[in-house]
Amino acid sequence: MFEKILANVKEKTPLVHSITNYVTVNDCANIILACGGSPIMADDIKEVEEITSICHALVINIGTLNERTINSMIKAGKKANEINHPVILDPVGAGASALRTDTVFRLLQKVKFSVIRGNISEVKTVYAGSGSTKGVDADEKDEVNENNIDEVINFAQELALKTGAVIAITGAVDIVADGEKAYIIKNGHPMMSKITGSGCMLTTVIGAYCGANYDHILDSTAAAVCAMGLCGELAFNKVAETKGGTSGFRTYLIDYMSKLDGELLNGGIKIESR
Repeated sequence: MFEKILANVKEKTPLVHSITNYVTVNDCANIILACGGSPIMADDIKEVEEITSICHALVINIGTLNERTINSMIKAGKKANEINHPVILDPVGAGASALRTDTVFRLLQKVKFSVIRGNISEVKTVYAGSGSTKGVDADEKDEVNENNIDEVINFAQELALKTGAVIAITGAVDIVADGEKAYIIKNGHPMMSKITGSGCMLTTVIGAYCGANYDHILDSTAAAVCAMGLCGELAFNKVAETKGGTSGFRTYLIDYMSKLDGELLNGGIKIESR
């Protein structure tokens, strides 16, 4: 299944509209291209509907949130809902400020999301209405591990039923779930947390995978999470071989995404379903 999902991305070249943050926008555009999609970033309220209407998926990322773009996000989201295109939410830093938390719930009220992807603290904020994110990073006490993984899966599935969205909780262990099925994914490397934007990039890859596979949102999200984690592993191996650092790691991460095929993905994924 994952091999077909990846093949569809490369064959269809989905156009992904990302209203995202300006810290990571260049990396997000490059990794969309690397995975087989095509990026467009437009956030002016006068054009977001028009741009969204020609795209295959919409990604909304609140990383550098401001009042100007909130209405643009809502307007673009409503247009994507109108034409039945996937909408992916990245609630960056939800719980760190009232503006971020309030905006997430405003978006959830106005827009139907296909996927919500965040770290465990961000997703807990989406679930509970408040949280303890450490800036844009997960609070250490929220770490997903073998002792609490069943609890996290149950919580993710409850939120999936509540929102109608696939829930992707990413960290050292990743959980991707809808109301009926959950994937546990153990690909990735700790160095991914040492560069800015690995989460933002993943969210846009999810957008590309879902944009090319409308009928398989859960599996497409899981495939994207596996792909990003596997590319992180391969990038670290290359950095270790060349005695490089974080800048090289970011470059290799995008490089390996551009070289990823179904055979490599199927041979390297570490996934189980519940």
